[in-house]
Amino acid sequence: MCSGGFAKCLGITLIPLAILCVLANILLFFPGGKVQPSGNISEEVWYFGGILGSGVLMIFPALVFLGLKNNDCCGCCGNESCGKRFAMFSSILFAAVGFVGSGYSFVISAVGINKGPKCDVLGNDTWIYPFENGNYLGNTDIWTLCSNGTDVIITWNLTLFSMLLIMSGVQAILCAFQAINGIIGTICGDCKCCGCCGGDGPV
Repeated sequence: MCSGGFAKCLGITLIPLAILCVLANILLFFPGGKVQPSGNISEEVWYFGGILGSGVLMIFPALVFLGLKNNDCCGCCGNESCGKRFAMFSSILFAAVGFVGSGYSFVISAVGINKGPKCDVLGNDTWIYPFENGNYLGNTDIWTLCSNGTDVIITWNLTLFSMLLIMSGVQAILCAFQAINGIIGTICGDCKCCGCCGGDGPV
């Protein structure tokens, strides 16, 4: 597959992942599916890992990757391969932006999972962090620390942060693939040049 075609496939994959990450982050603002005061929401949710990191910052690389296949390879002083090579080089920079964004989301999600959610422990609407260093992950018995049925928030928080962790990890891998693909495309060019150059052979 041409380097531009491979980049387009990555872009097509990244866009739905970015949308899902944004939705997951938004749902985290509603613990247990209910509207809660801002003080009842875990701090990690307010870092917008899914909205900014895996969402907004990922849209730009995805759009660039989508356009690489149709990029005009004659855009550099009439040189048939220069334009393609420059486009692939620029994709490396955007891949780096996407990697940083997804990495940010990955770290925030990991911290959110390890720290656990806030919940009402005393039954008097006092919301705190009842867990330490992920100790609730392997011991569901201590979920009862969350009173008044707020233990459902643990499942809500864990599920959504786990989704963000997995999706941001996939995004980081895809951006790394494009960085490698971009290096190959920069050195070797795409598999063929567009018709405006008057040639269809390899570049």
